[in-house]
Amino acid sequence: MPMYPPEALFAPRAGFTASHLWVTAYDPAERYAAGDYPNQHPGGEGLPAYAAADRPLEDTDVVVWYTFGAHHVVRPEDWPVMPVSTIGFMLKPSGFFDGNPALDLPPSESAHCHTDDAAACC
Repeated sequence: MPMYPPEALFAPRAGFTASHLWVTAYDPAERYAAGDYPNQHPGGEGLPAYAAADRPLEDTDVVVWYTFGAHHVVRPEDWPVMPVSTIGFMLKPSGFFDGNPALDLPPSESAHCHTDDAAACC
């Protein structure tokens, strides 16, 4: 979560930081988590407004928005040049398929066959 207090001057314009994960119905006009022109609006635009529309998510295209931030806690090893700081996110299906969908693929020919008899390579 953000390290700034909710009463920070810019907090209303950064409403997308209130949650790590948002899901909204797809709308091509909704392109930015902070909304269009976040430096000019007073707040409430972007993901808070998209979610407040409360559009149905079933049987439609959806957008998954993730907001993860890495707070850099300084270490002596970071001076004079900071090494890379990384953060990651992964979605993995669980129960989406009845089984592994790759199991019904036709067999492929081995790329390492060293005989002229193709049947012997399969």
